Amino acid sequence: MGRIVIIGLDGVPFGLMDDLANRGIMPNFANLREKGTFKAMESAIPEISSVSWSSIITGVNPGEHGIFGFMDLIPGTYTLSFPNFNTIKAPTFWQKDNNKHVILNVPSTYPAKPMNGFHVAGFVALDLENAVYPKEYIPKLEELNYRIDVDSEKGHQSKELFMKDLFRTLEARHITAKHLWDDMDWQTFMYVITGTDRIGHFLWDAYENKEHEFHKQFLDYFKRIDEMIGEISNKMSDDDSLIMISDHGMGLTESNVYVNAVLREHNFLELEDADRINHNHMKASTKAFALDPGRIYLNKEGKYPKGTVKKEDEEKILQELTNVFQNLEKDGKKVIKKIFRKEDVYSGPYLDDAPDLILMANKGFNLRGTLAKKELFGTDIFTGMHTQDDAFLFVKTPKSIKIPENPCVIDVVKIMNEIKGDK
Repeated sequence: MGRIVIIGLDGVPFGLMDDLANRGIMPNFANLREKGTFKAMESAIPEISSVSWSSIITGVNPGEHGIFGFMDLIPGTYTLSFPNFNTIKAPTFWQKDNNKHVILNVPSTYPAKPMNGFHVAGFVALDLENAVYPKEYIPKLEELNYRIDVDSEKGHQSKELFMKDLFRTLEARHITAKHLWDDMDWQTFMYVITGTDRIGHFLWDAYENKEHEFHKQFLDYFKRIDEMIGEISNKMSDDDSLIMISDHGMGLTESNVYVNAVLREHNFLELEDADRINHNHMKASTKAFALDPGRIYLNKEGKYPKGTVKKEDEEKILQELTNVFQNLEKDGKKVIKKIFRKEDVYSGPYLDDAPDLILMANKGFNLRGTLAKKELFGTDIFTGMHTQDDAFLFVKTPKSIKIPENPCVIDVVKIMNEIKGDK
């Protein structure tokens, strides 16, 4: 029986893959592209890695797996927490069948859990001790100099140090991937490269501007990834299937948009003390607050400790919020492209935990949920931002399968099941 190989490139848009293949910078992918199906793919809503990867590996929407953002509120509180593998409420594809799997560096899968196969968790993994199953393999990973993640702090200190760390991490992970490929018995091999997201955030301007001092290094990074893709595809037999995916796209940031500052300006949100900037110090008069990137929650009575919004007032407030954000502009440009109610995009047992409104921004506007900003707009060190409608999907398989015309992240498991012949 043919095996399935999944290569994930975190934060890589369809347009970048297409461009670099066309320009000869990614010749191995260009060659593969001619032999398979290559499409733009919709990310999750919102287009956050933890939400998207959770949707990819479970095949269900956030209303069923329970992850709605990079950080979520602990139910019944205003306390923020990082969702992790323990938080995902739906089973992953490797938890649902009896085949052996190798799962390497998939975000939101920390801490690692017992499984049929081998697992090294990805972001937000803190250490190998809880990131590896079985733990007996930790000494081997240490011997291979496996690196848990890129040191993003270097991106704030020195772009040169950051680039060196990106390449070091990429090489260390690839050495491990090759070892696991040869050493493990597996039916599915999933390997995610996350440095692509980090370089996109810090240096997207280097991709778009050919005169940028790091333009060549940006291209060299993807050239090296293409070489790795070639190595992996050359190891595959004619019976094997290759799926390549990203969890979201990336684009140039023109301006950050501080959603809570907009809420404060329109008196939906009040803080007890301007210097104590966390959700626990919101006044009870607060009607709504935001979390990254553009998730707006009504401060509902009975749901939150200081919740005062009554059920009969919810629709009126939602309409008022919609009007505010529909009319939000910067320099004559409309900021918001679409506004969703939770019921528009989610379904399932965890719908109550979902944001009441989800904002989707127009190109170049990066929605932020910080409480620390008083100004509506601003910039920071990041030049790249997540985009929702241009993740990518590539499938090369000897099987006759139907790939959706307009795929989204939850379709990846369905495609895998079709390849395996599962209903």
